[in-house]
Amino acid sequence: MADVVRLPAERRWAEELAALAATDTAPRPPGWHLSPRAVQTFLLGSAGRSIAWDDDGEARETVVQRKFYGHDVLVQRAIVSLASDRALLLIGEPGTAKSWLSEHLSAAISGTSLHTIQGSAGVTEDQITYSWNYALLLAEGPSPRALVPAPLYTGMKHGRVVRFEEITRAPHEVQDTLLSALSDKVLFVPELTGDDAVVLAKPGFNVVATANTRDRGVNEMSAALKRRFNFETVPPIDDLQQEVEVVRQRVGALLDGGSAAHVSLGDDVLDLLVTTFHEIRSGETVDGVKLDKATSVMSTAEAVSVGVNAALHASFFGDDRVEPDHLVLHLRGTAAKDDKGDLAVLRSYFEVAAKQRASREVGAWKGYYAARRLLG
Repeated sequence: MADVVRLPAERRWAEELAALAATDTAPRPPGWHLSPRAVQTFLLGSAGRSIAWDDDGEARETVVQRKFYGHDVLVQRAIVSLASDRALLLIGEPGTAKSWLSEHLSAAISGTSLHTIQGSAGVTEDQITYSWNYALLLAEGPSPRALVPAPLYTGMKHGRVVRFEEITRAPHEVQDTLLSALSDKVLFVPELTGDDAVVLAKPGFNVVATANTRDRGVNEMSAALKRRFNFETVPPIDDLQQEVEVVRQRVGALLDGGSAAHVSLGDDVLDLLVTTFHEIRSGETVDGVKLDKATSVMSTAEAVSVGVNAALHASFFGDDRVEPDHLVLHLRGTAAKDDKGDLAVLRSYFEVAAKQRASREVGAWKGYYAARRLLG
């Protein structure tokens, strides 16, 4: 499927999911495609061990890659929540892989991650529950044939996990559409009659929502809705080398199949990129030197974006080798995204952290410090 920009998790990792399903002997909650143990393995990987399985008479071995980097117990609690009668809310700073985690949880539990609602100021109740094919509605009146199901309706009817991205961006009255679905596991369709007027959730149905801490106060969830969720905070990656590996994998995956697929970030450039984001986000260097913090989001996701842009720049306008200059060229747009004053924070970082390492000729830091001129 090289002709699509991005495959959903269940298709990208189809072989891994098939291997886990074929060898999964642990108890499964009703309606789940995999057991909680297998879901955990899908998210956290098989630690390099191959899984031997049979695919239509063909013997195969598959190594399940780690897809979520962070606290393993957080993944376990998330899985337990989705097996309970409560929904799951993943909260945290932007770019901490909340959506990534919700997508992969849904893919492993339900076999699909596509029952998704995108929260925004413009989202309406019918985009969550159901709407109507107005040509059929006018021709024959309200009927199951004229009904157009939305993610919540489909998830309840077929017992699937429904994703609600950025739930606090949605208006209160739209959020509260979830109340009866989460408490009584029922969705009413008053336009219809008989059994068609009520959708009773099948086993496997649940909701995993995400919310950014920076959006708190925009459309704060009601107390009634909060009680129907278990809250899990997804923190930024606190291990520098782990973050380097995440950025390496994600940049490679995003470049794969594109015009810059032949370009990769060398270890020295990766170290510059991830260390910069990691240290500005934490407000100090790995050596304990205090730094100014940016108000802009200096997340792992933003580091991946800078890495991809640097690789594309090197491919389009360079010799296919990503240099420190390419990083600096694309750091400016990230650092000054929310507050132009953050550009001063970035300049300060080069004078405090990069200059010191450049003077010691540590790795590529000398070239990186020289490239600060490109910040403008």
